Amino acid sequence: MHAMQYELTLPADYDMEIIRARVARVGHLLDDWEGLGFKTYLMRERGVNGSPVNQYAPFYLWNTVAGMNAFLWGGAFQGLSDDFGRPSVRQWTGLSYEEGRAAGAPARWAVRRLQPVPEGAELTDVTADAVGGTELLAGQDGAVFAAAAVDTARWELVPFSLWAHESPKADGEGFAVLHASA
Repeated sequence: MHAMQYELTLPADYDMEIIRARVARVGHLLDDWEGLGFKTYLMRERGVNGSPVNQYAPFYLWNTVAGMNAFLWGGAFQGLSDDFGRPSVRQWTGLSYEEGRAAGAPARWAVRRLQPVPEGAELTDVTADAVGGTELLAGQDGAVFAAAAVDTARWELVPFSLWAHESPKADGEGFAVLHASA
């Protein structure tokens, strides 16, 4: 499993209906993408649910590198780059994935946390804690799924969870889910 995300931080006065309309128009195009585990079309709106910014920030879980590469290099990503400029794309190696108690329910909210791996930490303990955290999140009411990934260039863990409601008991940045492709 590979995780991937890019963030488009938009001007404070940007009409976020443009993002909603874009996702309504093109979101379905990845519903059956070869190698894709899950794509969540995420949005934060300035002043809503405590967000300081307007942001479009899709998050992906890929089952195969070939699928991820076909998306990035095969033309699908070009449309976004043409419309908004080419964003920096973060990639993480997957550590764990657990379906939640609400697996199969429509996703309404996502939580992503960027968590530094402490210098000197025992890496096997860090991994075990991340896997255990994924299991705990997935076991909560309303959890659609939980995952954890790591960036070994920055030594950063990325717990990510998807929820059927907007008030999960998960730490991190919250995003509205506009569409989910699997």
